[in-house]
Amino acid sequence: MGVAGAPKIMAVLALGLALLCAAAGPAVAQNCGCQPDYCCSKYGYCGMGDSYCGEGCRSGPCHSGGGGGSGGGGGRGANVASVVTGAFFNGIKNQAGGGCEGKSFYTRSAFLNAANKYSGFAHGGSEVEGKREIAAFFAHVTHETGHFCYISEINKGNSYCDASNTQWPCAAGKKYYGRGPLQISWNFNYGPAGRSIGFDGLGNPDKVAQDPVIAFKTALWFWMNNVHGVMPQGFGATTRAINGALECNGRNPEQMKARVRYYKQYCQQLGVDPGSRLTC
Repeated sequence: MGVAGAPKIMAVLALGLALLCAAAGPAVAQNCGCQPDYCCSKYGYCGMGDSYCGEGCRSGPCHSGGGGGSGGGGGRGANVASVVTGAFFNGIKNQAGGGCEGKSFYTRSAFLNAANKYSGFAHGGSEVEGKREIAAFFAHVTHETGHFCYISEINKGNSYCDASNTQWPCAAGKKYYGRGPLQISWNFNYGPAGRSIGFDGLGNPDKVAQDPVIAFKTALWFWMNNVHGVMPQGFGATTRAINGALECNGRNPEQMKARVRYYKQYCQQLGVDPGSRLTC
């Protein structure tokens, strides 16, 4: 073929390369697998800052465009520190009895310290959606801990060890009963939570009941990995994500309704409508 055919060859090659890249792009993005506080960039890479969280950001705490962790269009959401005021936080804790161990353990500063690690929390949608997520989080925390009364589950007899889970094997003599604001349980939660946060979740699960910042980090780790993404489906979906097998579909309607009452109360305090689909 003569020189005159070279432009056609180059055009065909360019078109083929473009199609190949277009086909590869979504696959890369779908496998981004970023940690909750990292953004998946438009090119499918994990990181922080405008080059990752800016234009084209696909998931995580996106600044603009993209999917956003809550599927809300990558909005800035609510300013967590401004919404969770001392009056709001202590208003919950002050309803616990005087002898509650959690009253001196759980603090607003510990929560905000933990929330700084999870910048996607209450972000990804509008300010109203962000406030709803904050209300939902504290509604479940209130229910799980009795207004910040309990640090650990009352019934500590169950080891909550899933021996069939070989990825996160139980350590000898350790129990993985509920601890912290969302009463994180089971070895398959303690293991990855510890790895993500930076403590030995399998070998030292008691750390969650000893360090309030780690306690809140485990709660937010669970929330961002299991609950944050279903917020657009309504509060009922968050209950299902946390305790659905025990409370949803008529299994324990009173417990479910208690969570809804707290959620509606906190939404009212924060000045937002609770939205629809509150039950599960």
